[in-house]
Amino acid sequence: MLLTSDPVNAFVDYPAVEVTAASSGPLAGLTLAVKDLYDVVGYPTGGGHPLFRQQSSIKTENAPAVQKLLDAGARFVGKTHTDEFAYSMNGENFHYGTPINVRAPGRIPGGSSSGSAAATSAGLVDFALGTDTGGSVRAPASYNGLIGLRPTHGRIDISGVLPLAETFDTVGWFARDIDTFARVGDVLLGEDAGGPPLTRFIVGDDIHALLLGDIEEAAVRSASPRIAAHLEPAGAVMVSDDGLAAWRMIFRTMQAYEAWQANGAWITANNPVFGPGVRERFEWASRVTAEDYAAAGQRRSHVRERLTGLLGDDTVLAIPTTPSIAPLRNLPSDDLESYRNRALSMLCSSGLSGLPQISLPIADMDGCPLGVSLVAPAGRDKALIDIARRILAG
Repeated sequence: MLLTSDPVNAFVDYPAVEVTAASSGPLAGLTLAVKDLYDVVGYPTGGGHPLFRQQSSIKTENAPAVQKLLDAGARFVGKTHTDEFAYSMNGENFHYGTPINVRAPGRIPGGSSSGSAAATSAGLVDFALGTDTGGSVRAPASYNGLIGLRPTHGRIDISGVLPLAETFDTVGWFARDIDTFARVGDVLLGEDAGGPPLTRFIVGDDIHALLLGDIEEAAVRSASPRIAAHLEPAGAVMVSDDGLAAWRMIFRTMQAYEAWQANGAWITANNPVFGPGVRERFEWASRVTAEDYAAAGQRRSHVRERLTGLLGDDTVLAIPTTPSIAPLRNLPSDDLESYRNRALSMLCSSGLSGLPQISLPIADMDGCPLGVSLVAPAGRDKALIDIARRILAG
């Protein structure tokens, strides 16, 4: 870490190694933290696990996403904590502890991009890279009062990043303010796909129904006028015609199979100690068959068609990002797993469809942030950021 202090336990304790960046560019003057799944010159890639960190080589090339940001003038200040192999949404790493959520004291930061979210929220960096497979940018953004994007799948080069599930993994980032967020987007995203202006929004009633209670519902609904000031309300829909629990199982099955393909050989050879939750998920992943995966893949095609049909080419889906504010730290594993299943049911639609989803800090409850998300047609990520800019401006 290149900072003098880390009061929120966001950074991995690597020796400080300077990383070359351009002296000028669109991101000059901004500081950058990078989730410890990305290759960064002079550092190992630890993946949130001490044994994997120990066995990792010191990298001699930056991941392409990191290199783009450095070439644009951003200054790297350190690598941040992640849940083990990114296979959690809690941010409570069994080996390295839990980064502090300054916006929701006593509550988890969310994962797996826990350190990146905590560092950004605490003002230690201007922006930070995370990854989002099942919600690992969107959930921490919701919990820490940040802007966070899961981009259109495949839009940003994710090579040089430790994989979890390749057909879901995406590069994502956090910022506290929309101007910084948009500057990073200009560097990473390139030009949008063509299409008419995004002018309408629909509300996903079945995703709203997964909020924990009436207080959360009131908090999220209070943000609707801010959205309606810039997009025409076009009614409410049921996002899933099969049920969101069924969609969650498609996601979990495919994610698990791909996670085992990516990491199973190393796990089998090394028999590593995993923390609660991660251990059980990898055990389950080891038993998912190729037939299970293929069957889930066929069902996934329907999800893509469903979401694409609902949005057309000019409509945005407005939904809560997570079931509630950040859960309390040190909840029993069973309680956290139950909450995780609910959250995955809300978050899986974008992962299965590959559509971009941005979480905005425009709701709160009990003094803690609660994100509201917008989902756009594929390839319209920058248009989505532009809508976010207008909403956040008032």
